[in-house]
Amino acid sequence: MEPFRRAVTGCVRAVSGDAEVEVTFANERPGMTGERIRLPELSKRPSPAEVALTRGLGDSMALRKACHDARVHATMSPQGADARAIFDAVEQARVEAIGSNRMQGMAQNLNVVLSEKYAKANFGAITRQADAPLEEAVALLVREKLTGQAPPASAGQVVDLWRNFITDKAGKDMDGLTAAINDQQAFSRVVRNMLASMNVAEQYGDDETETDDSQTPEDENQPRSDEQDDSDSQEEAGDDSAPADENETSDEQMEEGEMEGAEISDDDLADDDGDETDKPGEVRRPNQPFSDFNEKVDYTVFTQEFDETITAEELCDEAELDRLRAFLDKQLAHLQGAVGRLANRLQRRLMAQQNRAWEFDLEEGYLDSARLQRIIIDPMQPLSFKREKDTTFRDTVVTLLIDNSGSMRGRPITVAATCADILARTLERCGVKVEILGFTTKAWKGGQSREKWLGSGKPQSPGRLNDLRHIVYKAADAPWRRARRNLGLMMREGLLKENIDGEALIWAHDRLLARPEQRRILMMISDGAPVDDSTLSVNPGNYLERHLRAVIEQIETRSPVELLAIGIGHDVTRYYRRAVTIVDADELAGAMTEQLASLFADETTSSRPARRRAG
Repeated sequence: MEPFRRAVTGCVRAVSGDAEVEVTFANERPGMTGERIRLPELSKRPSPAEVALTRGLGDSMALRKACHDARVHATMSPQGADARAIFDAVEQARVEAIGSNRMQGMAQNLNVVLSEKYAKANFGAITRQADAPLEEAVALLVREKLTGQAPPASAGQVVDLWRNFITDKAGKDMDGLTAAINDQQAFSRVVRNMLASMNVAEQYGDDETETDDSQTPEDENQPRSDEQDDSDSQEEAGDDSAPADENETSDEQMEEGEMEGAEISDDDLADDDGDETDKPGEVRRPNQPFSDFNEKVDYTVFTQEFDETITAEELCDEAELDRLRAFLDKQLAHLQGAVGRLANRLQRRLMAQQNRAWEFDLEEGYLDSARLQRIIIDPMQPLSFKREKDTTFRDTVVTLLIDNSGSMRGRPITVAATCADILARTLERCGVKVEILGFTTKAWKGGQSREKWLGSGKPQSPGRLNDLRHIVYKAADAPWRRARRNLGLMMREGLLKENIDGEALIWAHDRLLARPEQRRILMMISDGAPVDDSTLSVNPGNYLERHLRAVIEQIETRSPVELLAIGIGHDVTRYYRRAVTIVDADELAGAMTEQLASLFADETTSSRPARRRAG
């Protein structure tokens, strides 16, 4: 097997044109970050399809590195979720088409990757245009135009459902793609014309001068930061050809703790939730962002009879919790020091923002004893008073929502539990309340919900078809010392099963809305897209993912809750506006502390008047 690894590594380096690329093989989700590319580990006796899949993933990432300019992509990207998703998917199709046209073997490998992708997403079950992702249909038609290759059989009817619409609206524009395939900027302009023809986005140059709701005019005129180059290199190979959400390019800045002007105004809106009058130019958010959600989203639940929201103590007795906690501490004893240092750094930042400041020489307030000597020197001198200034650090609660799915088993879940534990203790010292929640399902393959569905005669389109289990590891008002051992429950064998992210986000979000704190932050920690075999087997393949996107958009646009996400080996920037992707679970501690520190730092900065430089 070692000769095969060396051959693949050499091929990746040759195609990417970068001899410094580090290629690793592991039983984890494939991904790419900077100079590191991770491919799946092969079995002892790999099948030809398995070998081709590994080669194809390597080829896809190498082509992305060689033929894609992240800066050009960020500059040319349109605004809007649908337009951005199509734009990103078509760019990946261009990158892979270049390799397919030049090397027949590479074309075969990439076809295997594409077929596997659509088979896992169950695209073959899609029969309605409303369920077929437009971005995938456009990308497949562009691929067909550039390479002459028909869509893979596993894509089902996705292309046929949209073909007439796309060709009627943008057929003439597509004729210019082939000539521009090797020029990313020219190709992007043609794609922007396609989007305009389909009424998805404006032509390039027309919408760049408009002021978006989420940016001030000054922000739009600023060049994008260099940190954006890192985001495209963090895309997973398995999802490399998949569409990225509208957040992929505009929010790479969040990885360095930068926030756009829209987030500042959102916080101001959160402060005014109780105000009945709206400020000019601002849109007041409703207190219940999900009040009309079901009317807009095609998502149903077959039954909630078997769902449960449960505490760690109810799932496990005290003796076992103590044993599991000891096991967790033993597993990551060496990580405690590194995470502790990061937590201390976060604590210093937060405490610095809460330092008291005083105003002196006032006519009323607290008597300033340090200036009493004035009275002794000059009895006619008036008394001096002082008053404490209001701190800009607002009353805050943070919810850590941890994916408890089976794919998190092993190192990811142990690192997540330890980081949550140490961050909870750190934030508690700073007066910030922390809630730690987990989400999974009660059973594999549907549990009692599926049994009830089978007993009801298998009605069509049942919606979500599994029993939810939402776990409260630490309530916001519970002190850390009492909830500490609860986190050991994540080490329990058999706890981690499926993950239905959308409903978990709504649950955690609603708990935050009920809190009295002024500022509410929700951090999602996940390692993959929502997956539930029982639900996806009887619904469209993108059923859960589409619901997750809708929930995220609802929270990000209509709720005072600030939402951010960390993906472990999974590109969450496709879903969330404010997100960061890490390759190794060991990077989680740094990512969590930096993201939280940047939020608090930005909050203080936004509340502080700008200083003028002496000129």
